[in-house]
Amino acid sequence: MVKAVVIGAAGGIGQPLSLLLKQSTLITDLALYDVVNAPGVAADISHINTPSVVNGYLPKDDGLKKALTGADIVVVPAGVPRKPGMTRDDLFNINAGIVRDTAIGIAEHAPKAFVLIISNPVNSTVPIVAEVFKKKGVYDPKRLFGVTTLDVVRASTFISEANGEATKSLEYNIPIVGGHSGETIVPLLSASSPSVSFDQEKIEALVKRIQFGGDEVVKAKDGAGSATLSMAYAGARFAIALLEAAAGKSSQKPEYSYVDVKALGAGEWGSVIGDLQFFSVPLTLGKDGVQSIEGLPKLNDYEKKILGVAVEGLAGNISKGVEFVSAGSSKI
Repeated sequence: MVKAVVIGAAGGIGQPLSLLLKQSTLITDLALYDVVNAPGVAADISHINTPSVVNGYLPKDDGLKKALTGADIVVVPAGVPRKPGMTRDDLFNINAGIVRDTAIGIAEHAPKAFVLIISNPVNSTVPIVAEVFKKKGVYDPKRLFGVTTLDVVRASTFISEANGEATKSLEYNIPIVGGHSGETIVPLLSASSPSVSFDQEKIEALVKRIQFGGDEVVKAKDGAGSATLSMAYAGARFAIALLEAAAGKSSQKPEYSYVDVKALGAGEWGSVIGDLQFFSVPLTLGKDGVQSIEGLPKLNDYEKKILGVAVEGLAGNISKGVEFVSAGSSKI
């Protein structure tokens, strides 16, 4: 019996994410929560003939408590989407409060659940959740994840296309480390499997496209939204991989996620990320969440350079999240 919860289930990411989770036979109870429309989304999805029972909840009548109680995994896409010209940092003041309040609810009603944060800016919202959990005395770094899988998905798509093998994108595995916004996203193309060979100009263009792929979607939607469908796919992919690992299924390749490397033990990554608390790294997942952090690939000079840029940017992003909780600690 596995209960999955989606917080923000009626939104642009939440609806397709809920649909994809409903397709998983690993889930037997799917709880959908939002400030509006969650019961309607639940009613719609409940007609799909897969094993999970679906229920929708609103804030009234202790809806958040009911949704979270007994949860094994909580996926959080709650928040407002990016608009044209808006960076992930621009979202901070709006989404930080939503994430903090959600984290309080999880700490009180589902403290043992795996928690997957999609709400942007992930570089800052994951530290917010960690700080709330610490204050509530329920923090387990093995169970808190910032979902960066979309960067991995984009990389395999873009690199396979550039290599003339677009139909084989699922076969391409490119390590994507760092954070989940702009220059904090670090594609390690030299460690691609299968290997690829591009000139430096092409490498830099591909790195930039992976880093700013979300801008393509925002522009293409012409003010009507951001990357919701691909993000939902990425979120569901990571959630299902985590549930499979928790059920004892081993994976042949690592998953990437933004986690508390300082608490988990950075290992070889410590030599490049210094004192950073959070960083997206390759992980082996297991029954308790993070089982281990995988090793550091050999980096070329260009990758060392862009990694340094990412580390510098992440330091500020992380501090911003920690300071937000500290400044509003009376609300926790």
